[in-house]
Amino acid sequence: MNDQKSTGLSRRHFLSLAGGGVVVAAGIGGTVFSLTRTPHDALMPWNQAGQYSEPRRFSLSYAILAPNPHNLQPWLVDLHEDGIVTLFSDPTRRLPATDPFDRQLTIGLGCFLEQMTIAATAVGYRVETHLFPEGESPEALGSLPIARVRFVADKKMVDPLFAYILGRRSTKEPYDMSKTVAVTTLNGLNPQISGVRFEGATDQTQVNTLKKLTWESWLTEYKTPSTQQESVDLMRLGKAEINANPDGIDLGGMPLEGLIAAGLITKKDLATPGTSSYQAGIDIYQPMLEATPAYVWLTSADNRRTTQIAAGRAWLRLNLLTTKNGLALHPISQCLQEFPGMAAHYKRAHQMLAREGETIQMLGRLGYAASVAKTPRWSLDDKIKRT
Repeated sequence: MNDQKSTGLSRRHFLSLAGGGVVVAAGIGGTVFSLTRTPHDALMPWNQAGQYSEPRRFSLSYAILAPNPHNLQPWLVDLHEDGIVTLFSDPTRRLPATDPFDRQLTIGLGCFLEQMTIAATAVGYRVETHLFPEGESPEALGSLPIARVRFVADKKMVDPLFAYILGRRSTKEPYDMSKTVAVTTLNGLNPQISGVRFEGATDQTQVNTLKKLTWESWLTEYKTPSTQQESVDLMRLGKAEINANPDGIDLGGMPLEGLIAAGLITKKDLATPGTSSYQAGIDIYQPMLEATPAYVWLTSADNRRTTQIAAGRAWLRLNLLTTKNGLALHPISQCLQEFPGMAAHYKRAHQMLAREGETIQMLGRLGYAASVAKTPRWSLDDKIKRT
């Protein structure tokens, strides 16, 4: 999942000017906004989190801030039953090119459920979750409910990870290579979710091998027309587009806004090999991946939908644990994608990191970096089913 996917293409920086040429790199996880061009409407849900007295809405106002593939925010909730949240996947939010079986999308829904569960403890509730109450599909999620969640009053201790929800980010930046990740620190990040195995690498020989794998698989996704176009179609160019559609890959701030207005940055150029905009994604992403001191990954013994949900829960807790420990985390799971062109990298990743029969559900870069901007979000009201 590159928030993600960890969903798909994940690039954060989108602009620098060098030698008179436009150097561009896009990404999920925030944009470098100038104060005058910040899309305040798109960021408002971060300020609205917790501003609800009704326990379900309180919890959901945090859940909608969870990481998810391409920042598509694929969740819809039904609140018609008192004390119940029924979660659905929005069928318009699929990524058929990079995530043909909705595996990474399902992981994103698991992140949503775990963040809702954590937030519920802050107002004295626990949740009882029944996954896939009408059955699950191995091919695509379809229209069946993902979960039926009952809120039950329970004054147990607030989950300590609740304090880190608003500070959580997916940090798509070069990491500080002068700071190593200690093995003891890595071991303390285990999210401890049943059915999901956590591992990591700080040994530089293994890290360098993973750098090569993640770079080559990223380049494969980037240079495959269908997967690159899928990401370009989800780019929101400038403040107006970001506010109007607060999802996908947000690209804004000055002087980028002026270049967009002048027609010097277009979606066509971003998808066209040979243009400066297209080449810049490569020029910026490669050194970013090189600046990676450690990796973490999550594996499972099977690849059922319920297991993918568990992997999402684990990834969310891992991301909150990294936030607690002052670390940065970036999903870099291109090599786990299941479209045909990625098959060789997928096989190599599993040979390197998985035990016999296991599925690697998530892979991420780990290190130290400065805080990055919040990502745009649809409001809670936009995510409540009305019929």
